[in-house]
Amino acid sequence: MLKFGGAFCVFYFGTLAIIGLSSPDNFYSSFVAAYLNFIAPLRFSLLRGAGMLLSAFGYSSSLKDDYTILLNSGEGVRMVYSCIGYGVMSFWMAFVFANRGGWKKKAVWILIGLFALWIINVWRIALLLMTMKKHLAFPLGWDHHTWFNIAAYLLIFAMIYFYDRSFGKSNETLINTNANQNTQALQ
Repeated sequence: MLKFGGAFCVFYFGTLAIIGLSSPDNFYSSFVAAYLNFIAPLRFSLLRGAGMLLSAFGYSSSLKDDYTILLNSGEGVRMVYSCIGYGVMSFWMAFVFANRGGWKKKAVWILIGLFALWIINVWRIALLLMTMKKHLAFPLGWDHHTWFNIAAYLLIFAMIYFYDRSFGKSNETLINTNANQNTQALQ
């Protein structure tokens, strides 16, 4: 738990530090803004991905600026820092980092999880624009942030299940081998 908590703090608060240092307000660092700011390309990829998904469903869209995607009919979404999903991404990376497994396996699982979270965030942005266009409300009166968090954590719990299962056969073999060795030692 300590390893998870520490890793989560590094990922989450490290992201907040990069956001703070790459924003022109307060403690701006041109080095961080130029070389470490992964938030701007992540936001761009989310907005472009949503635009491509919208296009697949017959909606025309464009990027107004680095933060905003607009449908040609005028509806738009401004993606601020809280919409990027760095909290759930930090949770996933911390879980894998704190768990068992070699660094290659962990790297693959982290990338798979981050990509899966990216996909559902792209879907969220596209669905939000489509519901705005059709003047629909989200179910149960909950906003898109709540639905995204529910979907993201359900996805994370499913990935945790499969991550743990990926060790199943090797663990069973190890347990059976140790049990056989202990049985032989007793005989």
